[in-house]
Amino acid sequence: MVRYVFHRILLLVPTLLVIAAGSFAIIQLPPGDYLTSYIANLAASGEDVNQDEIDALRARYGLDRSFLHQFLRWLWGFVRGEFGQSFEYEKPVRTLIGERLLLTVILSLSAIVFTWVVAIPIGIYSAIRQYSIADHLVTAIGFLGLAVPNFLAALILRSIGYTYFDVVAIGLFSEEFIEASWSFAKVIDLLQHLFIPVVVLGTAGTAALIRIMRGNLLDEISRQYTITARAKGLGETRLLFKYPVRLAINPLVSSIAWLLPEVISGATITAVVLSLPTTGPMLLRALLSQDMFLAGTFLMFLACLTVLGTFVSDILLAVIDPRIRFEQRGA
Repeated sequence: MVRYVFHRILLLVPTLLVIAAGSFAIIQLPPGDYLTSYIANLAASGEDVNQDEIDALRARYGLDRSFLHQFLRWLWGFVRGEFGQSFEYEKPVRTLIGERLLLTVILSLSAIVFTWVVAIPIGIYSAIRQYSIADHLVTAIGFLGLAVPNFLAALILRSIGYTYFDVVAIGLFSEEFIEASWSFAKVIDLLQHLFIPVVVLGTAGTAALIRIMRGNLLDEISRQYTITARAKGLGETRLLFKYPVRLAINPLVSSIAWLLPEVISGATITAVVLSLPTTGPMLLRALLSQDMFLAGTFLMFLACLTVLGTFVSDILLAVIDPRIRFEQRGA
């Protein structure tokens, strides 16, 4: 087990380096750069920019250097916690991300907890009551949840809230609390606005996990070890949670690899529809404007969380499932 963990840790560094280089290159694949877009916008508004000003701006932003120099400069700063300067916002990237990170983490973690708390019990119940009315109802709702995009569900809930309940489901705060400092009243206001985004973000994930949990549990219940344990007189509830549920939950543990990046990405399209002050819309805008230091830092965070999530899920699977430990010893 220790050797396996050490081997996985050694793979983290080269993996992150390759991802960092690829992400930085992808940002610069479109023709031009941020300065090109900036000059085009000035020209469209009727303002003239002479060549000396263009050269000064290019030198200021470091765009006159080679790709390798820009990448190494950004990577070295990333290692030291200095993520560079955002071209568009003219602020340090660390400040921009910090302003929105807390709300993004609160929203994303709330959606993840909602998904797991709802999906796992319903998936278990649906499996042990296979082909019952409740099972068919859950299946229908699950397919509906998978079929409806999150942004469409957001639009529908916004319309219902405004039409029938006189609630404007936009943002995470009331107007008087947007610029206010944190207080107990602001926290309460946040909790009041959090319900609709959490439900919207958790709908598709809940539907998918219910189907996964139900299918895996049905497969485990029919295996020989379950039949043998039942024949030895083990109670149904204890049997269910000691063996089949423990193994059926493996794919959900594996999903940590993509749940952690969602904490940062913040469901971009849904956040745009609901005007949520999270990191998702900022990432989208940075990619569209080729704000390479801001976009590169976001992508690097997502890559780090994906790699970390994969590592954590592998370790948890080895702890939860004895079969994986035995395979490692055999290897």
